[in-house]
Amino acid sequence: MTVRYEANPPKILPNIDTNESIQKFVDKIKIISKKCDAIHLTENVLGFQRVSPIEVGKIIRKEIPKLPITVSLRVRDKTEKEIFEFVNNCISIGFSGILILMGDPSQTGKKDSGQIPSEVVKRLREQGIDSKIDLYLSISNKPNFSKINKKLDAKPKGFMTQVIQNASQVQELFENLKEFSIIPILLYPSPKNEKSAKFLNLDLSSYSQEFEELLKVTLSITGDVLLTSPSDFSSLNDFLEKSKD
Repeated sequence: MTVRYEANPPKILPNIDTNESIQKFVDKIKIISKKCDAIHLTENVLGFQRVSPIEVGKIIRKEIPKLPITVSLRVRDKTEKEIFEFVNNCISIGFSGILILMGDPSQTGKKDSGQIPSEVVKRLREQGIDSKIDLYLSISNKPNFSKINKKLDAKPKGFMTQVIQNASQVQELFENLKEFSIIPILLYPSPKNEKSAKFLNLDLSSYSQEFEELLKVTLSITGDVLLTSPSDFSSLNDFLEKSKD
């Protein structure tokens, strides 16, 4: 069973000491790494400029060497050369996997590069990269399975989902994608995460009541889960601490 924690590297903001922000971020990872099995570092969530997951990943690998790390790679605004450099850095640092996704539009006005995630995975596999690091694609929590042939033909190691709403979504994904690893994403139902829940059309009150059972069932089906709590680190950390007991 693998419980992962999704970590968003700090934003790069004017009048904020970036090095101090990085240290606080790494300190949080040190705390939560004692309660989870792995972490997933995101890249420029919602298109905002953030510290590179490569940069913080290097520090985490040095300070917590046994902690498995996967990382998001947004291809929307990267050239083929930039993608290849990013992937090589991930391999040299020792990351265990890369989630290749389109990413949100850049908030800095950077133009789209035209890169398609499934095509990027296919290209990397042709170069033998998948023998050095696991490659993942993202998938809807309720996909039309007849319309995802390009994702399937790319033959990633597996898929990381959109935020799961119920156990039936997990079961359907697992049954239809049996040759792939499935990593469902669950949002921790904290009041501080209400904004995220609304964005995802989740009824936080009912989701909260069913969360522990949903987590248990998800792990029983896939053996792997990624927990996200973008606005409430402390509550998720406390939850994982209690779950260990």
